[in-house]
Amino acid sequence: MAIASYRLCSAGETLQRVSPFLLRLGITRLSSQTGLDKIGIPVWCAFAPNARAIVIAQGKGLTDEAAKTSAAMEAIERSVATRPSCTIISASLTDLQARGQRHDTLQSLLALRKQPLTETEAIDWVEGRDLVTGDPVWLPFEAVHLDRTEDDRRYWQSSDGLASGNTRDEALFHGVMERVERDALTLWQVASPARRHARRLDPAQITEPELCQMLERIARADLDIALFDITSDLGLACIVAILAPRHRPAVPPVRHVEVTLGCGAALQPELAASRAISEAVQSRMTFIGGARDDLLPDLFEQTVSAETLQAFAAEPHVALADLPRHAAETATEGLAFLMRHLAERSVTRLYAVDLAPDWLPAAVAKVIVPQLENPDGDRRQRFGMRALSRALS
Repeated sequence: MAIASYRLCSAGETLQRVSPFLLRLGITRLSSQTGLDKIGIPVWCAFAPNARAIVIAQGKGLTDEAAKTSAAMEAIERSVATRPSCTIISASLTDLQARGQRHDTLQSLLALRKQPLTETEAIDWVEGRDLVTGDPVWLPFEAVHLDRTEDDRRYWQSSDGLASGNTRDEALFHGVMERVERDALTLWQVASPARRHARRLDPAQITEPELCQMLERIARADLDIALFDITSDLGLACIVAILAPRHRPAVPPVRHVEVTLGCGAALQPELAASRAISEAVQSRMTFIGGARDDLLPDLFEQTVSAETLQAFAAEPHVALADLPRHAAETATEGLAFLMRHLAERSVTRLYAVDLAPDWLPAAVAKVIVPQLENPDGDRRQRFGMRALSRALS
């Protein structure tokens, strides 16, 4: 049985639908990177030379068609997010309160060394929706858009929670799952090495054919991969994959860019594993290609930490089949399940902003879940209460 994707149609159909609009979005070319490495798991990239964010977007998949479409949709997300089509107003907190308009200042997303809003300070707000109630909620526009040409931003900008799909529910479902993934990864990273490496997955107990094929390709490429169950208290399967050369001499030391990490969260553990493995492969390709404009030269000179390499000494004993599994046939069903599931665990601030213009035959949304942890970034508040509690436990 093929691993579920929760997409309305095939990757090829999606690409055929959006391709006529790529140039309008500033995306000039789609290109395969697969042959730059020896693994053979497809990785493609999309180029947007005049982008207001990252110029090169990447995509991965089990087939060339899937990886090509993934790269295109990633580039579409970023292009749309730099110039979103949504309702924006300028107002102060006092103004919003006087009008009875619900709002959230998203203080956890304030940029480094930036102060919270005062009651009378006017900023731009964008209208979003509460995913639980459907009610409108106004959010700081700077925390939503991805235009990095603006200087001195008050809010941290990130593609975290930015997602696209054939339908709005698809985009929202994948955006929420990405926030769950980033939360679980942060909780895993703040734990001690012993706790991080305690739940290594046993590859001998992985029987899904597509996963076995990916692992075989990695082995033939003379690489090692270690998979870890990092499922959090939210009870949604999440897996980390760490990929490294099989032969790791002490001299010269293994470089940081030679050991890559991928992460995936899903309703089914097989899909979480597929995402984690393919993302680790894509991350490796990012360094091999070296063309991403957010990679600084110093990064290629750093050596990998001994703590990271300890992962490969961990004993594999966890079965993939033992991770949480939840049933859903479609993205709409999956989204409805996630809203109930997260609310039961006191995650109630779930917001989304629709970003795509009417002429684009795809949905793009930014999902914000302030109660969940965020990835590393230049924020005033690096960790939330969930990570602090985990680090101190």
